[in-house]
This record gives sequence, structure tokens and C-alpha cells, in this order.
Amino acid sequence: MVGVAVRKARAISPVVMPHTSRRVESEPMSNINGKVYAMNVITPMKPWKTWILRGLFFVLGHVKPLQNDLINLSFIEFARWVILPRKQFPFLGKGQIKEDLKYDYLLFFSNFNGTWNQYIDAFSAVLSRGLNMIWRWSEKFPGSVPVTPFKEYIARVQFDTDYYYTSYPYATANDLKSAHIVQSALDSLDQRTQTCSPEQFAEAYLKFVLQVQSHLGETGEAPVAF
Repeated sequence: MVGVAVRKARAISPVVMPHTSRRVESEPMSNINGKVYAMNVITPMKPWKTWILRGLFFVLGHVKPLQNDLINLSFIEFARWVILPRKQFPFLGKGQIKEDLKYDYLLFFSNFNGTWNQYIDAFSAVLSRGLNMIWRWSEKFPGSVPVTPFKEYIARVQFDTDYYYTSYPYATANDLKSAHIVQSALDSLDQRTQTCSPEQFAEAYLKFVLQVQSHLGETGEAPVAF
């Protein structure tokens, strides 16, 4: 298995996807937990193309500046692509039907803040070149630009998350970054004001508030997007 790091789907005809359990339509989708959305995308690739993508992942993994565009999208908490060869799917025996798969599979996992549409739009606008280099080896990939066919493709190969846990569901990635900034500034204020007079403390506290005011966010339910 090879990967590089920085769930409602149906197979794209005529490609056959591995057997997966189906979610009952009446069950609530568990992709969303508070302000965080979990995306799982599985796309088939012809085995001979897998080796090309392995080489690309090797380059991306060792040339860190190539990951900057993805890292700089601050609403993304996690993103990873993994190649799963057709002969390495788990087989547990005991009545499990052994599948004769014709394709290798590219798995993409991501956790992000915001809506599905915002995420795909940002990917298409900022990372179109990189996405095309990675997904062009998958069957029926239309390209990441224009965005409408790209969204249709992702919708067809995305699978719902059966179980999704996050430690801070009502805090975004930027909320957590801001919390570290506020805590660091507060620790500094504490150290600088150990022997201050009330007047000096008031002045230092005002400077502290001005320093962190743009980082004082609020955790809670995500806003509803229409």
C-alpha cells in the first residue's frame, strides 16, 4: 500500500467497485460531526497506471514545497491519498466471497470545515493542476476544471462514513490555531505582570486584548449553508 498525506456512491460503469455494505436510506448521514466533514472517495485505476502514480507520490512525499498549496488551505484538517492494489484487499475467509478484482483503487480521505460545495470549489480553483496529476489515472475522471463535471464525478465515487469521531467537533482548524495563539499570549502576559502595579497591569492587559482580539472565536454549531 502506498500513500501520500499532506461515503453514498455508486460505481462508474463499466467499472465494478469492491463489495461494500449499503447504508439504509432512512439512516442519518454521519459524514458531518459538528463543524467537521469527513470525505471518503474511492476510484478505480487500471493496474499499469498504478506504477505511474506511485512515482508521483514518491516525488510529492519528498519535495515538500509541492504540498504547500494544499497545506495553505486552512479549512482542511487532513488529506491523504492511498493506493490499494487489487490483490491486497482483506480476505478473512469463513464464508466471505473472494473477489476477483480487475482494478487497483485510489482511496482519498479528508477532514475539512465548511460545506461539501465550498470544499470542491476550493479544490478546483486552487489545486486543479495537482488534482489532475493524481486523479487523471482513475477511470472516467473528467478533470477538475470545469467544476461541475468534477463535482458530479466526486458525488458518484464518494462513500458515506459509517462512523466518524473527532475530539473537538465544534471547533474548526482555524479555531484551534487561534486557541494556541491566545494561550501563548496569555502565558506571556502572566509572566510579564507578576510584579506589576494595577496601572501597569491594566496597560499590559489592554495590549493583550488588542493582540488576540482577532483570534477570539466561538465554538458551537456550524452555520447552515444554503
